[in-house]
Amino acid sequence: MTLDTFKTYCLSKKGVEETYPFKGEAVWMKVMGKMFAMTFVREFTFDKEIAPPFHFINLKCDPERAEILRTKHAAIQPGWHQSKKHWNSVFMDGSLSDDMIKELIDHSYDIVCESLPKKDLEILNTL
Repeated sequence: MTLDTFKTYCLSKKGVEETYPFKGEAVWMKVMGKMFAMTFVREFTFDKEIAPPFHFINLKCDPERAEILRTKHAAIQPGWHQSKKHWNSVFMDGSLSDDMIKELIDHSYDIVCESLPKKDLEILNTL
């Protein structure tokens, strides 16, 4: 999956916007103002090494499922700089199919949508 594919896929979902905090180094994908995905779009320091852009995506995940995924896939690790219980870092090393990454994005989006206030859900459903 490329950065453009990631962004296009996320933006195809209802109520999604992209934001660029941290001087444009990262892109946050938000549904109704709540982040469900994040990645870096510029090089950054990762454990004292320079990591390339789009090195990984942080995605929200059900805690039990997160543990299972981490056990099965070396490319899925506890979320970098986020809650290790609720977020995974999905590394773009080529070992995961685009379909699997899209499914993980869907799962993250769905979790965030389920936690939205009723008012926001009603607005989302009209989009």
